[in-house]
Amino acid sequence: MLDHNAYASLVLAAWEKFIETGKIETTEIRPEITQSWLRCRKAGVDPFAGRSTRLLPEPEVNELLEKRKSLINIARPFMEKLYDFVISSHFVVVLCDERGYIMETVGNTYVTKYYARDLNFYRGALWTEEEIGGNGVGTTLLLKRPFQISGAEHYCKKHHPWTCSGAPIFNEENQLIGILEMSGPVEKTHLHTLGMVVAAAEAIKQQLRVHQRNRQLTLVNNRLNNIFLSVSDGVIVVDRQGIIKQVNPVAEKILGQEKAGINNSMLEDYLERYTPVRDMLTSGKAFSDLEVAVKTTAGIVQCLASGKSIRDDQDKITGGVIFINPIHRIKNLINRFSGAHATFSFEDILGNGKLLLKAIQLGSLAAGNHSNVLLCGESGTGKEMFAQAIHNKSTRSSGPFVAVNCGAIPRELIGSELFGYAEGAFTGARKGGRPGKFELAAGGTLFLDEIGDMPLEQQVSLLRVLQDKTITRIGGDKVVVVDVRIICATNKNLSLEVAKGNFRQDLYYRLNVISITLPALREHREDIPPMFKAFFKKSCEKLGRVPPDVDPKVITCLQQYGWPGNVRELQNVVERMVNVATGPVIRTDHLPEEILSPQFMVWQRETGWSPQSISITEERKKIKERLAENQREEILTLLSKNKGNVSQVAREMGISRNSLYRKLKKLNILL
Repeated sequence: MLDHNAYASLVLAAWEKFIETGKIETTEIRPEITQSWLRCRKAGVDPFAGRSTRLLPEPEVNELLEKRKSLINIARPFMEKLYDFVISSHFVVVLCDERGYIMETVGNTYVTKYYARDLNFYRGALWTEEEIGGNGVGTTLLLKRPFQISGAEHYCKKHHPWTCSGAPIFNEENQLIGILEMSGPVEKTHLHTLGMVVAAAEAIKQQLRVHQRNRQLTLVNNRLNNIFLSVSDGVIVVDRQGIIKQVNPVAEKILGQEKAGINNSMLEDYLERYTPVRDMLTSGKAFSDLEVAVKTTAGIVQCLASGKSIRDDQDKITGGVIFINPIHRIKNLINRFSGAHATFSFEDILGNGKLLLKAIQLGSLAAGNHSNVLLCGESGTGKEMFAQAIHNKSTRSSGPFVAVNCGAIPRELIGSELFGYAEGAFTGARKGGRPGKFELAAGGTLFLDEIGDMPLEQQVSLLRVLQDKTITRIGGDKVVVVDVRIICATNKNLSLEVAKGNFRQDLYYRLNVISITLPALREHREDIPPMFKAFFKKSCEKLGRVPPDVDPKVITCLQQYGWPGNVRELQNVVERMVNVATGPVIRTDHLPEEILSPQFMVWQRETGWSPQSISITEERKKIKERLAENQREEILTLLSKNKGNVSQVAREMGISRNSLYRKLKKLNILL
């Protein structure tokens, strides 16, 4: 086996012979070197040049450095460490990309300048075999494994004084992403030079892997953190002892505190029911959708809670995560999908009559505050439609709209319907209890229709809710705060019901904050044509038929009718006419019999109304007279009840004594 000097002499002689004849007559030279010489000769590389002539333009160099910034930053410390071992030996450490372009150099300033001047050793210079002959960068790129080329093994004579040791750098997918190379004088090179370069390249690869893992962990952490911050539930993270370590913004809002005041406190201080959390932290038993009372700065809030333990890599419990969600939010979601929402707005209310427009104006004003509203009017005048319109124009429009017909619920069930019941409250009670309409309407509006039919015993409970803004389920002992706006409706004269003892006076005044009277249809007959047109079009669309013509006499008949069923009756009549009419024209004979029947004439005489002899102005005058007669009857009833005590009557009517005396004089009531 040849020693180093003998091998160097052999290589130099073989190189000279090859450059002259293109033949290699010895087998002592490494095959990687002879193959490199053959490739270079075939590529037309000038063996006496050795200077890179292909340089990237400056913009492309900057783009390359920016694109490979991560690799360069990771490799630089290792390059500097590698250079420290040969700092006095005129070595240069080079980092190239997978194409062979120089990205970074580390070395003695003088030596680096020499390399740059003599060999074009700049950033962006190309160091492939085809450009400058065999070298530690270009040949390593082709072999894709560590390789050292020394002295005359270089194809270009300018490189003969140097030894180049190169090692490829691979990423996690085993893709070649760069070359680490160290060049220095032949006489300064030793057996371990290539080993040091290989070790540095491997260290760079491992650091790239760590960096990639850190990036992945950072990405996962950012994703989890974004989920943690944006999830709609309140999230509380605790350690093994139940000490709160982290909360998300929703949990802060529920608890009514900022995280600085919550972190490092005991979760047990916030929950009335802590046993499930304790079991989770000790045995790892998860729980879900448990109803718990959460102590907040605003009082007790009923929430649904779920929890799961957190374990480390050895499957040991290190803490837990608890999700809490106020029950009223879940109820709002249920209400949204179960139909407990308002669909009508003021724009859906048809008509331009003065009385109707006045009611709409009052309704719009009521929508701008949170006071209780009392809607008065005959059946069919659209009281629930008005209630929905008020709700939809209010700040509670995003909350539920829950309607309850107090007259349709059996007396013995209305309490549980409104206030709910606890588990075991009575025989047949649902397991887990059931929320009432007040809880379901939390954050929105509760519409109590036919409030005049509510039993007296439940009126007491309703009054207490209106005063305290809290409820207690039947059979339960927990007080639940409810944020509900009340809109009531009645077709009765509640003041008369108060006088008769059928309705509590204090509840009447509590509900009658904003009173809106919806006019009967006969009081705004001018709105019948546009209402007919709208109902007619809708009915035709519903039946999928082309709207037939309408005999003008039909509209005249509709305007002359008294409409005891009001708008609801008109809508039903229009739908009936569209169903029974088979020809191209809607005629008067398609009208219901009761509109033109003799019995209707009897009703006209009994009510004192006659469309042939009484104008609209006179009709309104008679209505006012009837209202005055009703008020006269109310006052006489109260005077009789209170044995002529004017002061007491005034208090019950909610007016001053002077106002009452004026009414007595106007109604010709003598004391």
